[in-house]
Amino acid sequence: MGKQPLAEVFGFLINDKTGQANRFRSKRLCPFNNKVPNCTKDKAENPLGVCSVYFEKEPVITCPIRFRENWIITDDAASFFFDKKAKWSSLTEVRMNDGEGKSAGNIDVVLAAYDDKGKIYDFGALEIQAVYISGNVRNPFEFYMKDPVENLKMDWSTQPNYPRPDYLSSSRKRLAPQLMFKGGILKAWNKKTAVALNKGFYNTLPKLKTVPKEKADIAWFIYDLNLVDDGGGKRYSLCKVDEVFTEFESALIKITTAMPGDLNAFIKLLQDKLDDKMETPPNNKTIEKPF
Repeated sequence: MGKQPLAEVFGFLINDKTGQANRFRSKRLCPFNNKVPNCTKDKAENPLGVCSVYFEKEPVITCPIRFRENWIITDDAASFFFDKKAKWSSLTEVRMNDGEGKSAGNIDVVLAAYDDKGKIYDFGALEIQAVYISGNVRNPFEFYMKDPVENLKMDWSTQPNYPRPDYLSSSRKRLAPQLMFKGGILKAWNKKTAVALNKGFYNTLPKLKTVPKEKADIAWFIYDLNLVDDGGGKRYSLCKVDEVFTEFESALIKITTAMPGDLNAFIKLLQDKLDDKMETPPNNKTIEKPF
């Protein structure tokens, strides 16, 4: 655990003292193609402007909007969905209904391919999976924002609820339900799904059975943040590091099936509880003069 957890705040390293970084912090702006110029994470009036945190000295993306840098995720998804010559556009936050007309959730990004007359003839769904955080990231964020210069070298390691990525909740509570509901509908429509996620998150998933790209239902695009110097200072840049192609059913089963623990250990636990129950005398109370 490092002394402080914050990697990027409002799109810039917390030790970036350039005029542009100061402007984005003071105005609470988002440089990653949010629906509005400002950051709206958590609360629009008081946004939680943390794009990524450090875990084991590596940056981990905690905001789904962070993946929109230069929209490279849509280029990658389009290469899986469509022919190279296809004309396409992207639509964000598209509601999907099930067969009963009830919402199955919003698709993060829908890529729609259209012909010369602008008529859609195909589409694919791109899901963006940032990482949940356990602990409290707002407290160190607000402490830093009170004085970004003075509090730059804060030591947060002694504070309670130090934030860290919760990969298990991210997969079981977010990724698996997304694939089960929205992915299931897309599979029934014979449409493809692309998933964009951080390298650290993907590495915690069970090993998925891969298939050739042309036979895949799901493409997993894996990204990382690389430190670069663009002449105006050091910053993190989103880069694709790998791509994996799978079928829908095998991937869903693999992700939603828990790895079994030791059977003998569980039987021993049951035996201990049973023995304890049988050895404990009943708690009988005598009622004096019941009549």
